[in-house]
Amino acid sequence: MAKPAQGAKYRGSIRDFPDFNPSQDAETLYNAMKGFGSDKEAILELITSRSNRQRQEICQNYKSLYGKDLIADLKYELTGKFERLIVGLMRPPAYADAKEIKDAISGIGTDEKCLIEILASRTNEQIHQLVAAYKDAYERDLEADITGDTSGHFRKMLVVLLQGTREEDDVVSEDLVQQDVQDLYEAGELKWGTDEAQFIYILGNRSKQHLRLVFDEYLKTTGKPIEASIRGELSGDFEKLMLAVVKCIRSTAEYFAERLFKAMKGLGTRDNTLIRIMVSRSELDMLDIREIFRTKYEKSLYSMIKLKGTVRPAGDFNPDADAKALRKAMKGLGTDEDTIIDIIAHRSNAQRQQIRQTFKSHFGRDLMADLKSELSGDLARLILGLMMPPAHYDAKQLKKAMEGAGTDEKALIEILATRTNAEIQAINKAYKEDYHKSLEDALSSDTSGHFKRILISLATGNREEGGEDRERAREDAQEIADTTSGDKSSLETRFMMILCTRSYPHLRRVFQEFIKMTNYDVEHTIKKEMSGDVRDVFVAIVQSVKNKPLFFADKLYKSMKGAGTDEKTLTRIMVSRSEIDLLNIRREFIEKYDKSLHQAIEGDTSGHFLKALLAICGGED
Repeated sequence: MAKPAQGAKYRGSIRDFPDFNPSQDAETLYNAMKGFGSDKEAILELITSRSNRQRQEICQNYKSLYGKDLIADLKYELTGKFERLIVGLMRPPAYADAKEIKDAISGIGTDEKCLIEILASRTNEQIHQLVAAYKDAYERDLEADITGDTSGHFRKMLVVLLQGTREEDDVVSEDLVQQDVQDLYEAGELKWGTDEAQFIYILGNRSKQHLRLVFDEYLKTTGKPIEASIRGELSGDFEKLMLAVVKCIRSTAEYFAERLFKAMKGLGTRDNTLIRIMVSRSELDMLDIREIFRTKYEKSLYSMIKLKGTVRPAGDFNPDADAKALRKAMKGLGTDEDTIIDIIAHRSNAQRQQIRQTFKSHFGRDLMADLKSELSGDLARLILGLMMPPAHYDAKQLKKAMEGAGTDEKALIEILATRTNAEIQAINKAYKEDYHKSLEDALSSDTSGHFKRILISLATGNREEGGEDRERAREDAQEIADTTSGDKSSLETRFMMILCTRSYPHLRRVFQEFIKMTNYDVEHTIKKEMSGDVRDVFVAIVQSVKNKPLFFADKLYKSMKGAGTDEKTLTRIMVSRSEIDLLNIRREFIEKYDKSLHQAIEGDTSGHFLKALLAICGGED
């Protein structure tokens, strides 16, 4: 773990794990990668709860126990952004930086933003370690490689930063501060053209404490902040680098908070930037970054990372204008479907409820009834689904699944096996409110046997919500691993007691222990020992626990695969996940099927239904 300066408080978010056992951790990782597929949750949970120093010990023990390179095995087992995150965490910090820079200057084009971020923010000691790590890992000179890949004043400043010779004396000379202010002023504002060398020398070499005073005095002397002068006098990557240096001098933590926000704002996330910062600052100043992020952007870093829906609240939301635009789109001869799609698919559900109320206040009409009258077919189902509060939408889907002749067991399973306790409780309330009957009674009337018992257990919304209990997880794994004792009914009961009640983190540990005991994945055993709806619901629970976005990606793929499209499933998932995890689902989709969800929808649907689905999808990957 990186040590804080003498007397300074540790501000990283990852600490040494208590009761650390590198040999046991190495075994856990080995088992998580053994057999068919890998237990991503177990890998993630272990590696993110160990400090970097402890991870290096795990690497050594892994090699001693299995004669294999842990990082090589992780690269082989994992893919995409998850691999990049985990492997980044496994490298010593200087080697992680070296790899980022190597990637930034390899191939066609240069990732200047990555170079700027790393070299503008690292301390002298970190720079020296980076240069040494780069030499060790790639047998190349970092300065020579950067010089060969960049040019002009941008290159000169990068080379200065690479020396790692910034002054570190906290004693500041007032005379030198005044001199530097004058030199910067004369090099920029007072000069025809710009003397870039002065900016490079002063900003690249003076101590942080000294430069903070220079910036203060510069504002007093010139009436403008140093950033304004840099923007006016410099340009291109050189300007961006110098601004990054100034931001890091003022506050490195604020610089990274801003970088994280920019990496996540809008629909697309710049994952490489997000991963690089979360890895590199996790044991340095992540707590400071989190505090600044919350203050500056009025939301927590945690909530912004977690927010993985594709539909977000519209900025400058005006329910009055939206209600009028929707009324106009449905008034008179014909319907303006494009306007309806544009408004409804780009507002959050909470905003849509405000539009409904405003529509009624203005026009004395029910917006849902008007939409139902004006739209038809798949588009109507999609738009009306988006207009309903989530719990009422799920309640309606469950009601439809049990209506008429036959039951849509797949819809029942998809909803009840994947919703959180809070979501299930809200669905129960909405079902009772809308249909004057309890969800449990409806399920009892329409299903039977073990399948009914499993669905009712899920519909109570009483799943445990704590973490894992290793000893209990071993007992649970043993309980379901013993497929020889008792009859099939007894086995199904044991599975139900565990899969329907234990928390997700605990179940992931159970699955891991199950593999250790049987050498099989629990999903394989369910498919072998069970059949019909009972098998399907248990498989859905297991897949949801392992990776919920992947579960939905599979469902979406199957809804559009082959001849014909299952529009109901496609609509249900796109509506219900649009503000929860559709962005994650998109990533799992492209990773598994080598084509984007956007492309799949384009190839399988048409007309206004296609347009609305693409609006919810939120973009091409």
